[in-house]
Amino acid sequence: MKIVRCEAWPFKLELEEPFTIAYSSIDYAVNVFLRLETNKGLMGFGCAAPDEEVTGETDETILSALQNTAIPALEGRDPSFIPKIITELEKELDGQPTALAAVDMALYDLAAKRAGLPLYKYLGAYRSCMPTSVTIGIQSLENTLAKALAWKKRGFISLKLKGGNNLQEDIEKCRKVREAVGPDIELRFDANQGFSREKAIQFIQGAEAAELSVLEQPIDKLDLTGLRVVSDSGAMTYKIPVMADEAVLSPEDTAAIERAGGADAYNIKLAKSGGLYRAAEIDAIARAAAAPTMIGCMDEAGLGVAAGLHFALSRPNVAFADLDGHLEFTNDPSYHAVQIDRGIVYPLETPGIGFEFT
Repeated sequence: MKIVRCEAWPFKLELEEPFTIAYSSIDYAVNVFLRLETNKGLMGFGCAAPDEEVTGETDETILSALQNTAIPALEGRDPSFIPKIITELEKELDGQPTALAAVDMALYDLAAKRAGLPLYKYLGAYRSCMPTSVTIGIQSLENTLAKALAWKKRGFISLKLKGGNNLQEDIEKCRKVREAVGPDIELRFDANQGFSREKAIQFIQGAEAAELSVLEQPIDKLDLTGLRVVSDSGAMTYKIPVMADEAVLSPEDTAAIERAGGADAYNIKLAKSGGLYRAAEIDAIARAAAAPTMIGCMDEAGLGVAAGLHFALSRPNVAFADLDGHLEFTNDPSYHAVQIDRGIVYPLETPGIGFEFT
C-alpha cells in the first residue's frame, strides 16, 4: 500500500462565546486538516490545532510545514512504517510538533482502517470509554457559577476551572463552585503558568475546602524544580497532585522534569507532543515514574479530540481525560467524531478514528 495523494487545508472554527485563559483570549480557532489517500482507496485524516504560546506554531506555519515538508515526504511511502516516518519527519519538522501530530493521526487512522478496527482496539484496548472534564474559562464569579451548574445539569461529573490571573478570585471561585455543585463533582484547576511558586502554595492552602483533584501547571513551564516544591508544600496539610502541562511537549521534557524532581502527573496533548507515537513514549516514562497521565486537548476539532480519546482508551496509565475542546464550536465539520453522554466520552465503533470527510 502506498500514499498517492495528500491534501492539507485550514478551517476556521467559531466559538459560541469568547474563551479566556491566563495567557490568551479567543473567539475562534483555526485548525488544519490533513487527508492521506492510498492506492487501495483508503483515506486517513489528521488534525492540527495550534497554540502559539505553547509550541510557537500558527495555522499558517503548520499549513506551510505540511504542504512544503510533510506531504512531499509522504507521497509514495508505505504508511505502515509509522515509527520510521515519524522519526524521519520529527527531524524535518523540528520544533513543529502540532504539524507532526496531524501526520501521525492520519497514519494511525489508515493503519486501523486497514485492520478493520477502531483505533483504540488497533492500539490494544484497555477500556471502552471514560469520563471527561469540561472546562470553564476565566470569567466573572457569577458567570462561572452559572456555567458550572449548567454543565452539571447536562450530566458532566468533572469540571475544570481556568485561572492564574488573580489569586484571591481564583480561591473564591473554587470554593464557591464547590459549594454550588456539591461534593460529588470532580473539580480541577488550571493556572496555565499564572502563579509564582509562592502564589501557587497560597492557592493550594486557600482552596483546600474546594477539594481539588488536580492543579495543572501552576508555575512557569521553565521552572522544572518548582513543580516538586509546590507539590511538596501541601504534603502536611492538603495534598493536591501538581500536573505538568506546558512544561512537557516531548519524551525528553518528561525525562528532564523527572530529573528535576518530577511532577505528580503529566498532561499529554497529541497536538503539543507530535501525535500518538511520541505520546506513548511520554506516557511510558510517566508510568515508570509512577505518575499518572491525562489526555488533554487544545481548542481542537472533534477529529483531534477523537484521536486523543482513542489513545487514552488504549493506555492503562491514563487516569484523567480532558477531551472537551470541540464542545463549544458552532461549525465543526468533525464534531460527531466522538460521542459524549452525561460526561462520559465514547469513540465511534467504526474502523480508524471513526470520521470521514465526504
